[in-house]
Amino acid sequence: MPTYRDRLRSLSVSDPAAVSNHSRLPGELAPKTLALARLAALIAIGGAGASFGEHTDAAISAGASPDEIVDVLVGVSAVVGAPRVVDAAPKVASALGYDLDES
Repeated sequence: MPTYRDRLRSLSVSDPAAVSNHSRLPGELAPKTLALARLAALIAIGGAGASFGEHTDAAISAGASPDEIVDVLVGVSAVVGAPRVVDAAPKVASALGYDLDES
């Protein structure tokens, strides 16, 4: 198994093999952690609503709770800024089956 140094080296030189199978990681990152990290990245880039549905479903399937998903929104706010979180919140709510307009 490659070490983290090997993997960083491959990533830094844009080795296609380093990211070719991004659905499965050779490291020790748990599936739930990976799914939440991907959701955080989606928030950071201002992803589309459909993407939030896909990644929220993946996080739930990996064992994340809705509370943990909302924790990701709150947790990344200091890095990505409130506007990104405000934009993502309704998309996450929709992905979780929650209509923000209903009480």
